[in-house]
Amino acid sequence: MRKFFSTLTMSVLLVCFACAQENKVSVFTSGDEGYQSYRIPAIVKLPKGDLLAFCEGRVNDSDDFGNIDIVMKRSQDNGKTWSKLQVVVDNDHLQAGNCAPVVDLTDPAYPKGRLFLFYNTGNNHEGEVRKGKGLREVWYKTSADGGNTWSDAVNITLQVHKPNQPQINPAYHFSEDWRSFANTPGHAMQFEQGKYKGRLYVPANHSAGNPLPHFNDYKANGYYTDDHGKTFHISEDVSTPGGNECMAAPLYPDGLVMNIRNQSGSEKARIIAYSKNGGENWDTAYNDKNLPDPVCQGSILRLDSKKGKNVLAFCNAADTSKRDNLTLRISLDEGRTWDRSITVDRSSDGQKNNSAYSDIVQISKNKVGILYEKDEYKKIVFTVVSIDN
Repeated sequence: MRKFFSTLTMSVLLVCFACAQENKVSVFTSGDEGYQSYRIPAIVKLPKGDLLAFCEGRVNDSDDFGNIDIVMKRSQDNGKTWSKLQVVVDNDHLQAGNCAPVVDLTDPAYPKGRLFLFYNTGNNHEGEVRKGKGLREVWYKTSADGGNTWSDAVNITLQVHKPNQPQINPAYHFSEDWRSFANTPGHAMQFEQGKYKGRLYVPANHSAGNPLPHFNDYKANGYYTDDHGKTFHISEDVSTPGGNECMAAPLYPDGLVMNIRNQSGSEKARIIAYSKNGGENWDTAYNDKNLPDPVCQGSILRLDSKKGKNVLAFCNAADTSKRDNLTLRISLDEGRTWDRSITVDRSSDGQKNNSAYSDIVQISKNKVGILYEKDEYKKIVFTVVSIDN
């Protein structure tokens, strides 16, 4: 890691497009293990080193709404091999998805750590929910044994969502009219030090009121718990209209950066927001033209580092016209500039949607793992990328 930091610190905008990843391993393949399609990956590393890969198992087809479960596989060898599929959430014939796993490492009641899995359920297509014809709810499950067994689900909709849906349930009646609602998707995060040590933070987005042109009814926000899941609070909205799927990373000691999909398409680039108070409020938000994006999900992760540096990794389909050119970037200045760029996957034949949604996990001091959708969503693969060249 010393070589990595010294090389990057002395270089100015070092850009490398050579593919530096090891073999790609198929983790979820459409048509296998009882599901016609797998989408929307998320990944976390447990304290003892196991990797847990989550995604949506879509029973009948690849549609975003329908009979959709949350499924999981485990790797005990840094992603070289994976276990058989485990169903974690089954919402009968309806939708469960947008899973956001995170390991709580600061709860004294669970000294070995406790795994949280936040997720959404829904009773209609997103477009219909956006019109006020349906409801998205927010839940979580926990596991104290590394994902082998899971608690009963806890419904936290009334704490983190503001739906105006008294016709469905009188409890869902707020002065604000949030409609569509979605977690990140990808891993959630925890502050492990500083003023907000222990805080679990889940990036999210919602639509408010009637649909607006260019998806301007959408905004990004977050929700968080400071007492290990007993109570939750909602952050301020990021002001930029069109903010959609988002992920966040802590900036120690007390800050947070959120990286957001721009659903409006006003800029084919990511929206960036910074907070100085643990993601409660936002000090600035802007479109980062240095992070091109085709209107898709992207993932961000704070890497272990020395001397208190906030070293970030970011991964997305870095193309403005299609979901392709999956690229990993490294920043030494909290995401304001990106010193290194590594091509992870790129189509050689003009294939559309060669690589789409992704999530990042740190494997070692000089390697990260990327779980991502590939080949027109036919599979979700895992690859390891070296960041120490």
